Amino acid sequence: MYRTIDEVKEQILAGKSVVSIVEDYLTAIEKRKDLNAFTEVFTKSALEQAKLVDDKIKAGTAGRLAGVVVGIKDNLCYKGHKVSASSKILDNFESLFTGTAVQRLLDEDAIIIGRLNCDEFAMGSSNETSFHGAVKNPVDTTKVPGGSSGGSAAAVAAGLCTVSLGSDTGGSIRQPASFTGIYGLKPTYGRISRYGLIAYASSFDQIGPFTNSIKDAALLLQIMAGKDAFDSTASSNSVPTYLDKQLPEKLKIAVLKECLETEGMDAEIVAKMKSIISDLEAKGHAVELVSFPYLKYVVPAYYVLTTAEASSNLSRFDGVHFGYRSKDAVGVEETYKKSRSEGFGKEVKRRIMAGTFVLSHGYYDAYYTKAQKVRRVLKDKTDEILSDFDFILLPTTPSTAFDLGGLKDPIQMYLQDIFTVHANLTGHPALSIPLGNHSNGMPFGIQIIGKQFDENGILNFAQYLEK
Repeated sequence: MYRTIDEVKEQILAGKSVVSIVEDYLTAIEKRKDLNAFTEVFTKSALEQAKLVDDKIKAGTAGRLAGVVVGIKDNLCYKGHKVSASSKILDNFESLFTGTAVQRLLDEDAIIIGRLNCDEFAMGSSNETSFHGAVKNPVDTTKVPGGSSGGSAAAVAAGLCTVSLGSDTGGSIRQPASFTGIYGLKPTYGRISRYGLIAYASSFDQIGPFTNSIKDAALLLQIMAGKDAFDSTASSNSVPTYLDKQLPEKLKIAVLKECLETEGMDAEIVAKMKSIISDLEAKGHAVELVSFPYLKYVVPAYYVLTTAEASSNLSRFDGVHFGYRSKDAVGVEETYKKSRSEGFGKEVKRRIMAGTFVLSHGYYDAYYTKAQKVRRVLKDKTDEILSDFDFILLPTTPSTAFDLGGLKDPIQMYLQDIFTVHANLTGHPALSIPLGNHSNGMPFGIQIIGKQFDENGILNFAQYLEK
C-alpha cells in the first residue's frame, strides 16, 4: 500500500485515479478486518469525495492532500457521519458539524475513509476499553496496539490509510505510535484547535497525526495548526513552515536520568537510548543526564486532574441531553442513573467517580488544588531544563507492546503512561519516532520533547536522528 503522502502523489502523477487509490485502501481494510481498527468505514462518502478530487486534479485546482486517505479517531466530529467515542452511550449518534482539524484536511482535498476504534472516551492505554472490542497490533496480533488511539495507530501501521488523526491526553498518540513502529506527534497545547473533538480532559487534550514519515507529520501539522474562532484555547501564534529550520551545529540535549533508572524499564530500550547518546556525543553534541526528581508525581497528578475534568465533561452524557437512554428507566432521576450505569463502560465509570471524589467538598484542596500546584512545578522545571538545552530525550514507553488482556490491574495500566503524561501536564510538544526493534520482534519509540511551539525544532531533530 501507499505508506506516505509522496507515494500517493507519485501514483497520481503516473495517472492513477483517486477513486482507484481509495478502492485499494478499501480492499486492504477488508483484508485486515481481524485488527478491528475501524468502527465504521465511510465507503460511500469516501468514493464520492474521491470522484470530486479526481475532477479537481484534472482542472488543476486540487489541494495539497489530493488523494491522501485519512482515518479519524472515533472522537472527532465529521458532519453527517457517526461519532461515538467508542462508547455505548453515544452509539448511533451522528455529528451535526465537522471539527476544525478535520475540516482543514478536507479543505486540502483529503479523503476521510472511516472512524477508528479507540479506548472508550479516550480513557485507556491498550485500546481494550472500547465498546467495539479490542484493537490488535498489526505487528503481532497477540499484542495490544497501545491506547487510547490504538485504531489510528494500527490503521497507519497496517497500511489501511495513508495517515490518521488521534488525540493525546496523556500519551494516546505517542504510546500507540511506539507500540506499532510509526510516528506520533502531540503538538503544543493549543497548536491545533480542539473544536469538534469529544472532550476527555480539556486542559490536556490535543489532536495530532500518525504517519509513516516525519515529512508527512510536518505537512499535516502545517495544515491543521493555527488560530480558530471556534476554540478560545487555540493559539494565535503564527504557523511557521515546518521542516525548514536550521538546527545549530552543536546541539545541547538533556536526557532525563530518572527515566533510564525507573523500575521495570526494559534493558534493551535503555541500551538503545545509551547508543543514541553515544552517537550524538561522537558527532560533537553535548548530551547531559539531567535529574527530573518529580517523575513519581507525574502519573498521580495527571490522574487527579484528568479524572476531575472528565467528571465535568462527561456529565452531559446522561440519556436526556445526549446519548443512550435506558429502556427500563422511570422518572428523571432513574433515567440519569440507569442510562449512565448502562451506557458507560467500567473504566469510564471508574474515572468519573474518582474525578467526582477529588472535586467534592472537603477533598478539593487536598487533591485537585494540590495536583494543580504539582502541575505548575512540573512546567517550571521543564521550562528550566529547556532554557539550558535544545531538546529533552527520553523513551516513549518503558516496554514494548504487552499481551492483549495482559494487564488486569488498573494501576499497572496507568503506569504505562509514565513517560508520556509529562508533556500533557506541561503543554510542551512531543514526538515519538520509531528508532528501535526489540529482540522480541516488537518496535519501540524514542521521544523528543521541545520548547513550547517549537514543533519545527523537534521535527528537524527527529529527521537528524534518523539520518
